[in-house]
Amino acid sequence: MSTPTRRHDGSAALLTGRAAAVALAAILTASFMELLDATIVSVAAPAIARDLGAGQAALQWMMAGYTLAVGAGLITGGRLGDLYGRRRVFLLGLAAFMLASAGCGLAPSPGALVGMRVVQGLAGGLMIPQVFGIIRASFEPGARARALGAYGAVLGLASVAGPLLGGLLVEADLFGLGWRAIFWVNVPIAVAALAAGARFMPESRSPGRTRLDLAGAALAAAATTLLLLPLIQGRDWGWPWWGFAVLALSAPVAALFLLRQRRLTGRGGQPILDPALLRVRAFAGGLAVSVLFFGAIGSFFLLLSLYLQLGAGRSAMETGLVILPYAVGSIVTSGIGVRFAHRAVLVGGTLLLAASQVVLLLMVGDSAGPAYWELAVPLFAGGLGLGLTAPSLINVVLAGMPARDAGAAGGVLTTITQIGNALGVAVLGGVFFARLDGSLRDGASGLLAYGDALASILPWQVACYVAAAALMFLLPRNART
Repeated sequence: MSTPTRRHDGSAALLTGRAAAVALAAILTASFMELLDATIVSVAAPAIARDLGAGQAALQWMMAGYTLAVGAGLITGGRLGDLYGRRRVFLLGLAAFMLASAGCGLAPSPGALVGMRVVQGLAGGLMIPQVFGIIRASFEPGARARALGAYGAVLGLASVAGPLLGGLLVEADLFGLGWRAIFWVNVPIAVAALAAGARFMPESRSPGRTRLDLAGAALAAAATTLLLLPLIQGRDWGWPWWGFAVLALSAPVAALFLLRQRRLTGRGGQPILDPALLRVRAFAGGLAVSVLFFGAIGSFFLLLSLYLQLGAGRSAMETGLVILPYAVGSIVTSGIGVRFAHRAVLVGGTLLLAASQVVLLLMVGDSAGPAYWELAVPLFAGGLGLGLTAPSLINVVLAGMPARDAGAAGGVLTTITQIGNALGVAVLGGVFFARLDGSLRDGASGLLAYGDALASILPWQVACYVAAAALMFLLPRNART
């Protein structure tokens, strides 16, 4: 059996042979679980709502709470790995993810499930930043390239497996668990990954001095929560005046966050976000593009799943099969997007996504409900657009950054994609449920009411994609600029 070898300076262990294969399998397994749990809930949401009596806001929090928690944990998680050891933090995050998954599977109420989903997301925020650090520090150059390629393949596989596996597990009703199986399946997989990681994964740390800006992380999380809370809960609260006050309070808290970051930078500290980066055109444009682009995507599968199951009466498995062409389309073009990584490709992919939503808009108002292939064609086209854009967007943005700032900017951009995703669930989900309630009050049938609700968000998604495409002209021409 091959064992880890040391670099000449003794700073970190390099993996070879079987040890490299097993350690990589542990890393990819954990990454697959985290990515899978971002999408698998969308197909199971109607079953969760029926079983737990979850309301509309709870369904939104199940998605938004997870993605927001992942985003909140990414930068701090990366710093913790640099400071205390990437292997240690990775295994800690994986163990926490496993326990939170079990907590989701045992959840007796919507509130408990949402809480466990937030814990899951925080655990994912600990795990995922360690993946790239471990690969960079522990694999030889040739193996490192192959490992990163395998990670990219896992991204595509998770996008396909999410809706399919969610539908299959709900329909199979394993051991009478129903929707709870989508969470319990993580436990044995995580146990195997923990055992492999503990046995074969070497420890590595950042050679430089790392400090944690916990106060800054708390302010950023508070500002985002104050923004999302009234957007998601406002309808259930009846839109009281204090709900708008909470929403308005997010602005001064965000200003305090920026003020702290500026002062920390002035003292030579390590801020979460260096305010000077906001003056770089590519970075500022990239932030706006990420919020719009991923905000449009964020709620789409949850709301489409509700339309297909509660409106059109499709089963969870049928819903997964309807969504499958979208995932397949993204896999078909993701290699092209990464290979060319050009602004023109990003704009073309984003406009293709917008066009696919326009076609879908023309179909969902059908009183008989669209057939499988009528849905499959625009969803496949949307997947093609996603594959052209999402894999290389951050790399194109970073091409316009000074090399010394690329790492910090990449971490912030990755976090913003998660926040944009959560904002999409909050805002577009709110529009969807408000229209649904109105249509049901007016006496519309389930199919027409859900079709009307889905149709209400599609123009907003198209507008987000078109605006994102326009803002992409602020970005560098390609990732090799």
